Amino acid sequence: MAIPPNSGPSVTSAATGLAAAGIWRWLAVAAPHLAALAVMLETETDFGSRTGFLLSWGILNFFWIALLRRPALSGALSLTLVVVLILLSRLKHDIVQMTANFVDLMVIDRDTAAFLFTIFPNLRWSVISAALVIIPLMYSLWWLDPFRIRRLPALACKLACLAALVGFSIEWPEEAWRGYYDDGYLSKFARSGVTALSDFINYGIMESDAVAAERLKVPLVDSCSPAGRRPNIIMIHDESSFDIRQADAVKVPAGYGSHFKSYDGKERKFLAESNGGPSWFTEYNVLAGLSSRSFGRFAYFVTRIASGRVARGLPLALRRCGYDTVSLYPAFGAFMSARSFQLTTGIQHFYDAHDLGAKDVEPDSFFYDKALGLMSQRAPAKPLFMFVYLAANHFPWETRFRPDLMPAWRNPGNEPAVDEYLRRQAMSAGDYAAFVAGLKKKFPAEPFLIVRYGDHQPEFSPHVLDPDLDEAGVGKKLENYDPSYYATYYAIDVINFEPVKSPVVMETIDAPFLPLVIQEAAGIPLDPSFEEQKQIMMRCRGMFYACKGGAEARRFNRLLIDAGLIQGL
Repeated sequence: MAIPPNSGPSVTSAATGLAAAGIWRWLAVAAPHLAALAVMLETETDFGSRTGFLLSWGILNFFWIALLRRPALSGALSLTLVVVLILLSRLKHDIVQMTANFVDLMVIDRDTAAFLFTIFPNLRWSVISAALVIIPLMYSLWWLDPFRIRRLPALACKLACLAALVGFSIEWPEEAWRGYYDDGYLSKFARSGVTALSDFINYGIMESDAVAAERLKVPLVDSCSPAGRRPNIIMIHDESSFDIRQADAVKVPAGYGSHFKSYDGKERKFLAESNGGPSWFTEYNVLAGLSSRSFGRFAYFVTRIASGRVARGLPLALRRCGYDTVSLYPAFGAFMSARSFQLTTGIQHFYDAHDLGAKDVEPDSFFYDKALGLMSQRAPAKPLFMFVYLAANHFPWETRFRPDLMPAWRNPGNEPAVDEYLRRQAMSAGDYAAFVAGLKKKFPAEPFLIVRYGDHQPEFSPHVLDPDLDEAGVGKKLENYDPSYYATYYAIDVINFEPVKSPVVMETIDAPFLPLVIQEAAGIPLDPSFEEQKQIMMRCRGMFYACKGGAEARRFNRLLIDAGLIQGL
């Protein structure tokens, strides 16, 4: 570290130069590091995470020093980036129960930025205001900083910190379940960068076999000729819904459970691939008919990655058989690239919250009424596939949703969040019954096949299923895909239609098989890709990714890649 101008080699001259720098200039250098130390002690909880924080802090500081040579400004820029990362990570955790990781940067897109600025309309002005404050401050630090550090030593220190972080992350990798913890923001972000880049180099974004001996025939457009009358198909995304009687100690109201039964009186299990938050995992499952688990550490961004790349799914298969395809989505279409992903899988008409006129989180009845209205406008001679995506039973359950609804409700006597969850389930069941009655009244002669599923369990389900288990134990069960944490339900209902009997309508199915169940029950001839997937389903007894340690899913992904139905992965 040197002080310009250089007044000579003597100790007296150097001391005079340091004193001339002034206490404020020394504080300008030291303050960001002291603030970072306070941040580390507040947000990092153990030796490993604090080690990751310190190495990451060193990388940031030496990067800016190598670029700018000014330690005060470099420390301030590093602190700014760390604070921004922590704020964004907390925001992400509030929305989806997971902190930010390096993959967020790897797959960032304009849709995500547009979504953030849409749901937080003041965010744009906050960013501008922050820039107006930070830019003059950074200029002041540039002017105040009396020190200059040579670039080559700074670069060497940066590379040393980077090598240490890589070695540390490889030797002691971050457990995936810690992403659910609301702490360790910088250390988890940095360590996830090492593992994500390693996985990307070794395996790519999506798992698939290198080669496959078989080949799929790409089906011709409009090459489907089903026997008999095709029913209108309605697929309902029942937010966070599962049979809470899986937990022994939960009290439920009288009559609870009928909502989970199909037309034949049976209850069937649906094994989702997420728990507590990311509904888009199941959205990918039921539209593409594929597993989000094939994306490994990139699974969290599955719909964003699949957008424009995975041109295979239930809507496309139904369009081949003459169906119009419509989706009603309860959020903004830019969220996790939902609009572009669903269009990729064959949705022709996508209506998001803005298109539907949703003012906030709306009850299920809002979307059912919109669905009935859109059905009335369609061409009567053409069958319809409609995806109705509900959201009223989304967290948080600590607050009463629409207290004006269900005024006669009485809490069964559980903890408040569970009682509110049960109340919303009762609202959902009542709104669904009214929707079915509306279909019968408005379309008395038309056939309907309705398939409902719970997209995942609520985030509190591990607490009620295993009340004596600590967070680490819960995290390990989540990481190991314990079926008790991923089982919801799927149900089949009919109006003026007799479902086709098929062996694929099993008691328990993995989520990616739901499109196959729907086509079989509707009597839709399968295209070659779904015919192949049916053989997998029968061999694996309803399991998909978990079958043979993922071997069946990897082989199937390769078949789809070779057929041109998956591109760029």
